[in-house]
Amino acid sequence: MIQIPEGLHGAYPRTALHAHLGPKGLQRAIQDGHLVSYCRTVVIQRARMTNLHTRAAAALLMAGPDAALSNHTSAWLHGCTAAETARVHLTIGYNRAIRPRPGVAVHQQTFDPTDVIELDGLRCLVIEHAISEMLCRGRRSTALACADQALAQVASGQRSRFKADLAARIAARRDPRGRRQGLLLLDLSTGLPESPAESTLLLLIAEAGFPVPEPQYSVCDLDGREIWRLDFAWPDRRVALEYDGYAAHVGKADADQARADDLRQRGWTVLRGAAPDLRDTTRLFRHLSAALAAPTPRSRRFWL
Repeated sequence: MIQIPEGLHGAYPRTALHAHLGPKGLQRAIQDGHLVSYCRTVVIQRARMTNLHTRAAAALLMAGPDAALSNHTSAWLHGCTAAETARVHLTIGYNRAIRPRPGVAVHQQTFDPTDVIELDGLRCLVIEHAISEMLCRGRRSTALACADQALAQVASGQRSRFKADLAARIAARRDPRGRRQGLLLLDLSTGLPESPAESTLLLLIAEAGFPVPEPQYSVCDLDGREIWRLDFAWPDRRVALEYDGYAAHVGKADADQARADDLRQRGWTVLRGAAPDLRDTTRLFRHLSAALAAPTPRSRRFWL
């Protein structure tokens, strides 16, 4: 039986396996289906073809030592699960080119070598670089969700510094395209939304021209003790918007209703959104427009 070494997440330079297995052993491993040719210079384990770490490792081996994983792939490696995983994103310098390949997005850009770090044995650009590029040139909802996830990993006292670094990177981009989008999305990012869907809903609200709500707003009693935490709130209008993600709310209909009833008794107008409202905002935004335009309701109690 052919003993195939671990490699880099199941990816190998063809020359390395040629030396380890010999030409006949390498050919037999490919013919038997244990290995698959990724490109002329790289082979991968068939069983790990769909694994992102394996695909990222193969792309790096193909691109050479001056390349680094970037954008969505770098963000994903840094823990941003909202990032796109269908393609591997690579950044290389302007002094070379890579032949287009399905499943690989190649970005040509000059980057500071000090921005390159190693995660899980893979060269990638730091999270600040990845997020700033995504904010400028990526799909807006995905970029904002990843920015929120990245900020959530930063201690609350350091988030303003992190955002300042992102703003500086956006302003210093050699390519001016997307700067305006990047700064607008950065202004919306807080690290407070608890899911990518909530980040998307916040973006849709802002794009529709509504006042930007406060995410994760605390409703407290007179002693300052938190009673409820609202997904989104317009405190001056006492309007709350709760996003009902399936996983967080399955089996909790009675508790959600009791929470909404209590908030209404405290003078809040409570709206609810769900996944269908992200695809078609007509219903939700009609109710939101009416709620924000209505006179502020008076509380039935003497506390918020």
